Amino acid sequence: MKKQIEHCLDVGAIQDTLQLQDPVTAEIQTGPMPQPPHLKNPLATAHTKHSNRYSGSQPFRTMSSRNFGRIEIVIVPTAQPSKNVAITLDAKLIQTILCKRFRKVAITTIKNRNDLEELAKRQPDLVFSGVKYFQFHDQDVWLNDFLDHHQIPYLGSPKSALDCEYDKTIAKELVQRAGLSTAPYIRVHPGETLSQLPTDMQFPVFIKPANCGDSIGIDSASLAFTHLEMQRKIQQLFDSLRCDVLIEQYLPGNEYSVGIIENDSTKRLTAMPIEIRAEKNTEGHRILDFQTKKNDAEEVLSVTDQKIHRALSDLGQSVFRVLGGTSFGRIDVRMCASGIPHFMEANLMPGLKKGYFFRSCALNLGMSYEQMIIGLAENRIKPKTSHSGVRNRQQIGTIIKNPILQPT
Repeated sequence: MKKQIEHCLDVGAIQDTLQLQDPVTAEIQTGPMPQPPHLKNPLATAHTKHSNRYSGSQPFRTMSSRNFGRIEIVIVPTAQPSKNVAITLDAKLIQTILCKRFRKVAITTIKNRNDLEELAKRQPDLVFSGVKYFQFHDQDVWLNDFLDHHQIPYLGSPKSALDCEYDKTIAKELVQRAGLSTAPYIRVHPGETLSQLPTDMQFPVFIKPANCGDSIGIDSASLAFTHLEMQRKIQQLFDSLRCDVLIEQYLPGNEYSVGIIENDSTKRLTAMPIEIRAEKNTEGHRILDFQTKKNDAEEVLSVTDQKIHRALSDLGQSVFRVLGGTSFGRIDVRMCASGIPHFMEANLMPGLKKGYFFRSCALNLGMSYEQMIIGLAENRIKPKTSHSGVRNRQQIGTIIKNPILQPT
């Protein structure tokens, strides 16, 4: 029977092999090389018997040239407010990793509009950044809009998708219109009073900011069982964050996050579900609140049930498409009492430290942190042209092909 999993290829080993051959035409053999123990994928082993229902998935486009490309890691001065930064990067670490694969990797600090214009003149092959926008003289300049205008590839989704993701009620409305499952909800503006719940909602309900990430504003009081508890939490968010508030029907099932990678050549999506399990609080409820995330107190687990894995993957991929996501992202999901996955919120610029997105890659694909960073960059970098004028898109080896990642 044909092998269902292709073994990981170490980037350094790939480069060493390519060094001995022509960099354009070299082919890497992926024979029965034993997979390193620290990269073994429990899901791949557990679900090989289901291979007739799933095809292998290559998450990243890969290039065969060695040490190609110019990448600029774009950051803002540390003195600037962080609200315009979606992903906090360890720029030096990212640079060290990317230098193992790419010809030139620079860290660029954007202090003013002129710095941004100089970036455009240099025309890097890829901008690797977690910055959403810059503030120049009270004017917001969105980085991805700017890069699209200058036809410079970047990591992440366009501004139109980030706008949908940022406002949780807009995201839920789009998902609902697409016929996908999401909990009933209502939005309340500062100063408004919610006298009663809509007819399609009942207590308990879950209350959170409509446009904050990282579980900001979420605590044990976010789960309300009475109208008085709900009003208290709404007022507390009005007072502390001065933001719109989202009230959702509470879903009592397990909580998950689905990492998504889009192959930039084929546009196919690879879905990587994980379960996120917070400890039960004194009332016996599992709430993934701000303190739990801050203290890294939650468990992150593989999704070993094939049916659940498939359902989460399908929902995650569909939501990613509906919101207009590209490159990579994360879709948060929770089960209702009947075991049906419901969309909760999206993160189209997920953190690139060793958080949920990395753990979804590691648990589903057996991917190391370096492989993830290099793969994300290689996937989006501008394809190079060989001396013969032919696009160079030979694959240097799949990170892992997992039979449960992609439905046929």
